[in-house]
Parts: sequence; structure tokens; C-alpha cells
Amino acid sequence: MADTAPPSSPTVITLGCRLNTYESEVMRRHAHAAGLGDAVIINTCAVTSEAVRGARQAIRRAARDNPGAPILVTGCAAQTDPEAFAAMPEVTRVIGNHDKMKAETWKPADLLGGEEKIRVNDIMSVRETAAHLIDGMEGRARAYVQVQNGCDHRCTFCIIPYGRGNSRSVPAGEVVAQVRALAASGHYEVVLTGVDLTSWGADLPGTPELGNLVQRILKLVPELRALRISSIDAIEMDDALIEALADPRVAPYLHLSLQHGDNLILKRMKRRHSRDQAIQLTERLRAMRPDIALGADIIAGFPTETEAHFENSLRLIDECGLSFLHAFPYSPRPGTPAAKMPQLAKPLIKDRAARLRAAGEAALLRHFERHLGQVRLALIERDTAARLPDFTQVKLSRAAGEGGRMTPVQITGHDGKQLLGTPLS
Repeated sequence: MADTAPPSSPTVITLGCRLNTYESEVMRRHAHAAGLGDAVIINTCAVTSEAVRGARQAIRRAARDNPGAPILVTGCAAQTDPEAFAAMPEVTRVIGNHDKMKAETWKPADLLGGEEKIRVNDIMSVRETAAHLIDGMEGRARAYVQVQNGCDHRCTFCIIPYGRGNSRSVPAGEVVAQVRALAASGHYEVVLTGVDLTSWGADLPGTPELGNLVQRILKLVPELRALRISSIDAIEMDDALIEALADPRVAPYLHLSLQHGDNLILKRMKRRHSRDQAIQLTERLRAMRPDIALGADIIAGFPTETEAHFENSLRLIDECGLSFLHAFPYSPRPGTPAAKMPQLAKPLIKDRAARLRAAGEAALLRHFERHLGQVRLALIERDTAARLPDFTQVKLSRAAGEGGRMTPVQITGHDGKQLLGTPLS
């Protein structure tokens, strides 16, 4: 009898942002379907020089752990510096960010044949993006729809536009159809994802805004139980998007790309909002949705940053009422304007990043305290892992059923990283 065992899945190593995680799942499925079960795919990040160094380490480790396996490197670091990765003897192929999402890229005969190590196109020439529906990663708890890719902005510290290309939007009709399909298949929550999500629609006929898309989804997919919006640029939040937050089906959580709390540094970063605008936006969001929780990205140690500038970032955490902070040290990226500015000493940058993280940890504990002793509805993700609608992680005292189900939970405490709770059903 012929061997009918299903082909094995490739090993996928994901570095960097959550969007990379979603795209890795698409690549894994394409490669699995194509029969590349013995391959190792490394999806890299380029946001900092440390991230690029980590990618090189991951490649070398993967080659040692998987002798003889094809090592296929993709992601933003591979897109921005393909020659450097192609020069590594461990690497079989370097694949660009646009090609990595295509099923035809992963055909073994095409991918592994020939001597050409670099399969990277000019990302700035890409004008369209496909809708990528990503389900199954978290059971029935949530699924992801990538509705936008790329970025038209040129912040002085950021290399990502050169890895992702210019902003491209998925038409609203395609997005609505995918959300409807996910809701029909039993997913509790759908997350809209993108590189610069609030720029969605700028390249579409009529230049609709993200709020228009969100309101269309809520209207046209009434069976959808929860819609979550991923990281957004604060200055690009349109009125319709803010108004949509009043709908209880929209998750009461937003992650804001703030980056700093001082106006001069914001200008040198080429950000398009001021400190006061960030504070005013968070006040408006709370007025629209009192139970909302807010997260943000803030960089410590940007070139020319003084102690007074840095203190403004520290104060912004309280003034914006942030609960979740992604604090990271500035890292110069070759080719960006900020890399040519007067740099701070690395020990000073490290110290300020640590202080920023400590302030973020204190803000998280204050957020936890608001939930202590309360009964909250939580979405079961798997086993004893669950999340509140405001995305706060909860560790349950016991399993409470299958993923994708909401259950009341008595919040009993926290361990500094997540809430602790007892299921009541």
C-alpha cells in the first residue's frame, strides 16, 4: 500500500512584529502545500540593528539544528539588505517581502532550482496588496485579516517603508467578504492588521478612511461578535473611526504609535502630531469609550534627546493614561536621516530605556488594579489562557472550555505580567 501520510510542515522562525507572525502562517501553509516540509523559513525584522543581528544568529542556529535543510530567509531585513544575507553560507535563498506571500513562490522546483540566491524585487514598485485571511493560529478565539501593507511616511528613524514599500490597501468589498466568512466559520473575534493601518483607503477610489471600513464591517456583518483594530497612527484617526468605538462589538483597546513625548524630538523624528494632540486624542477616546485601554510605542534615547526631553516621554505615560507600553532603545538604521544626527552614548540610551520600561511596568500594575475583585467577561484562547476585551491577558485557575468562548471570570490577582482569575461557568 502506498504511503499516504500527509507531508510535514516546514519550520518557521518568526522575528519582530505581530504582522510578521500572521504572514509567517501564510508562508507556512503555502510551503506545506508545496511539499517544502524539510525547509526552514526565517521571517526577519529590520526595525533595529539588534533585530538584524538577531536574524543572523537565528539563521546560524537554524542551520546547526537542521543540517542539510534549505534555509529560506525573508522579511524586512532580507528585503532591505538581501546581499548581506545571501553572503551567509547557511542561506539557501533570500525572498522578498512581496514574493513571500505568493503561493507560487514556494514551488520547490522554482525556489530551490538554479544558482540565484536572491529573489527580491523593488518593493517600491509594488502597487497592490492581496487580502490575507489568517485563521487557525488561535483556534476559534480570533482570526486576522491583513487589509493594508506598506507605509507612505518617512519618519527619520524608520527603515520599515524600505522593507514594506508604499502603502497599499485591500478594497473594502474584499475585506467585508473575508470578515463575513470568518464570522460564519465560528471565529469570535476578527483583527484588522496592517503596517500603517490608518492609511487604509488613501490609494483606493474615493480615498475612504479606516473609519468607513470599520463602520461598513459592523453594518454589513451583523453576525460578527467582536472586531479588533491593531496598531494605529494617532494623528490619522478619523472621526468615523472614533465614533465606531461606541459600538460594543469594537474591542475597547487601541495601540497608538506615539514614539515620543517631546515636541522638538517629535519634529526631529518627522512625526506629524504634537504632544498636546496625543493627550487630546486619548481624552477624546475615553469620552467615547470609558472602558478603553491604551497602549503605545515610545523610543528612548533618540539623537539630541536631553534629560528634559526624556522626562516629557515619562510624563506622557500618565498624561495619556497608557496601560501597555512598548518601550525600546533608539537604534540607528543605516540609510535613515536619524542615523546622521548627533548620537547619544549607548549606556545613556540603555539607562533611559530601562527607566521607560519601569514606568511602563508601573502603569501596567495600575491597570491590573482596576480589575482586581471584579467579575469580567474573558475570551478563552486555549487551555487556561484568556483575554479581556481590553486585551489584558488572564491566566485562569482551571480550563474553562474550548477556545473562542466568552466566560465570566472572577479576577483574583495578578503576577506582575497578567491577571489571575477563576472561571465562574
